[in-house]
Amino acid sequence: MPIISTSGLARTFTTKTGPVNAVRSVDLTVAPGEIVGLLGPNGAGKTTTLRMLTTLLSPTGGAATVAGHDLISDPAGVREKCGYVAQSGGVDPHVTVREELVTQGRLHRLSRAAAITRTAELAARLGLGDLLDRRTSALSGGQRRRLDIAMGLTHRPPLLFLDEPTTGLDPGSREDLWDLVRGLRDDFGTTVVLTTHYLDEADALADRLVVVDQGLVVAEGAPAALKAEHAGSPDASLHDTFLAITGRTPAAADTAPLAV
Repeated sequence: MPIISTSGLARTFTTKTGPVNAVRSVDLTVAPGEIVGLLGPNGAGKTTTLRMLTTLLSPTGGAATVAGHDLISDPAGVREKCGYVAQSGGVDPHVTVREELVTQGRLHRLSRAAAITRTAELAARLGLGDLLDRRTSALSGGQRRRLDIAMGLTHRPPLLFLDEPTTGLDPGSREDLWDLVRGLRDDFGTTVVLTTHYLDEADALADRLVVVDQGLVVAEGAPAALKAEHAGSPDASLHDTFLAITGRTPAAADTAPLAV
């Protein structure tokens, strides 16, 4: 049974200049244990799709089940089963790493003792053990991103959404995060859905790529299969493949309007 299944998922925003169809009709299936890369040009609807699948935005059309829960009728069930790491992160700069993780555990209704235990487990897993008593404002970009992911994993979700997880990181920190994502899949069976504009990242990490353009899925498949189909060879670059599919180069960020 798929861990994500959507049919005609859509989101229209009302603006002063008229309706904006940020996501027009997304049909998507994700199997348990997959790493899926969601690609698309600027404004394609990637972040809006993730916000809907994590219940941060209500769809204006279509249907979806996420981790066995109906997105519309059981949003609380969806939230219990998924973690979400946004582009900008969400740490409090005035507290320590330990305080942030314990608080996150308490927000997920863990007892204080259980939250402390979970904090130690996450710190060991994500290389934060030596940083637990450091204020989050003093963390490097890579350290802060690992903390963001730790917060998303506090409640042991089987499904993790990562929105632009390595934007702004140096090459070494990016490689470390790639290893972390692979480890979550390989060691715990975690399903990971990520958006990225770094095509080398998508090529290196994803079992399957889903290309979204103008709010629709326009291509999907394993990286080598997409390269062979759209660029003529499984050894072609993903950049050339992406250009062949969309006619455009990935931009720096998704610009779909935020919900009011």
